[in-house]
This record gives sequence, C-alpha cells and structure tokens, in this order.
Amino acid sequence: MRILAENHVHLLDPSELMRPEPTFADKNPSKFRDYSVDTTDPLKERVRQTYRQMHLNQTVDFVKGRREHWLKFNTIKMTVREALEKLNDLVDESDPDLDLPNIIHAFQAAERARAEFPEHDWLHLTALIHDLGKIMAFYGEPQWAVVGDTFAVGCRWGDSIVYRDESFEGNPDGDNPAYNTELGIYQPNCGVDNLLMSWGHDEYMYSVLKHNKTKLPHVACNIIRFHSFYPWHNGGDYKHLEAPQDAETKKWVLIFNRYDLYTKSEVVPDIEVLWPYYQTLIDKYLPGVLEF
Repeated sequence: MRILAENHVHLLDPSELMRPEPTFADKNPSKFRDYSVDTTDPLKERVRQTYRQMHLNQTVDFVKGRREHWLKFNTIKMTVREALEKLNDLVDESDPDLDLPNIIHAFQAAERARAEFPEHDWLHLTALIHDLGKIMAFYGEPQWAVVGDTFAVGCRWGDSIVYRDESFEGNPDGDNPAYNTELGIYQPNCGVDNLLMSWGHDEYMYSVLKHNKTKLPHVACNIIRFHSFYPWHNGGDYKHLEAPQDAETKKWVLIFNRYDLYTKSEVVPDIEVLWPYYQTLIDKYLPGVLEF
C-alpha cells in the first residue's frame, strides 16, 4: 500500500496505460492492455468505470458548461515551472510499480523529443508541458473530465472509442437527432480544429496556451489539444470531418505520442541540470506568469 501525503490527488489516466493500437506495437507485448471487461481485475475495472462516467456525462451541454467555467482563466496564476512542480502532488496510479513524479515523465518525454528532433525546440517544450492541464484535478474537476481518450461531441460517436458499444448508454446526445448523425452539428471536411471536443486536460491546456498568447507554433498547440484523440489519430474515425491541413497535425501527434507513452522508465533525468535549457524555451515561447 502506498502512503501518500494528504494533498496528493489520485489520478488514473487511461490514455497513459498500455495501449493496444498497432501504431505502438514496438512496446513489449506483455505490457499491452486490452479493453475487455474483467470485473475481477481492479485496474481494468477502474479504467472501465472511468470511461463509463465519461461517456455517460460528456454531452454537448456538459462540454459547453465546462468551457464556460474554465475558460474564464481565473482559477490560478502561476509560471510553467510552478505548474510542473504542482503536478508532483498528482499521483498517476497508472504506473503503480514505478511511482515516479509527473515532472520526471515530463522531462523524459521532452528529452526524447530533443534527441530525435534537436532542431525543433518548440517540440521539446511541447513535450514538457503537454500534461499541465491536469491541474484541473486540484480544483474540483472529476477524473473523467480530466484524463482519458477524447472524442468529438455533437455527432455520432466514433466506432473505435474504447467500450463504445456499452458505455454511452444513457447519454442523452445519443437520442438527439441533432447530435447522433454522422455529421451532427458539423459540415463535411470542416477540419478537426473546428470540432467541439470532450472536456479534458488536452482541450484545457490548448486553451490556456492560446489565452496566454503563446509563441509556440499552432501545430504544437494542436499536438497538445489532440494527443488523446485516439479515435481519430489511431482509430481512423472522423475522416469525413478532416480537412487537408489535418494530415500535418496527425503526423506530429503520432510522433509526439511515442514520447508521451513510452518514455516512462526508471532512468531519471537530472532535472536541475536540464532546467536552464528548458527555462530558455519557456522564456522564448511561454514566459512569465500564466492565467489558468
């Protein structure tokens, strides 16, 4: 049993658990997790229940309400470094045997991006800050509205969404003819930028970046916004809503997800040595105190 400080927040991120998609088949097969129902497996059952609550409650009206609440950006003011350090009080129970602070995963991901693309400093910073939206968990947002795979609301749910066949039962959007068709509220090939996404840390951090007038390129913001949109970038859903420019976003999201999912290890980067480099990137692209 883990003994945790009282101010720690338990957070299980299903999107950071072992993925079954063939895109990530370089991972040790013994580490893959399927999404079958096994009520005797506590971790599988918790993941299933997280998605059940998400798929039951994430409606068009719910998403609009959360956007209205969070996009006032009046929750807290802090620097990027302060936000990263705050995430150390967030316990990601998807790695029960590793138990590394979130900031270490952030630096692991950033350093792998830096090794593969040394010329793209914007990608290094993107990897470092991609999970900062999870601070919503400290301010009353339920887990199913913070973590997990995302999907578009306002149209028929994608076929590849995990637990798709059963977990949306009772979601009123499924009975609403304005929202339950292939197009729903959208136009063909409108582009993923124009989708109303289920609410979570991805959408929130994307909005935080735009609100604070980041100098990161738009593709970096889109990596953060869509990195959990697995039904699109891995499942092949929503192609009828894609615009030509979405191919570039998808390319970079898939590159980034290699760093996000498979950099967690017991090799701990020397954060104090690395901070000066990443602070220069913060100062370049996202300086000062941010409004969250």
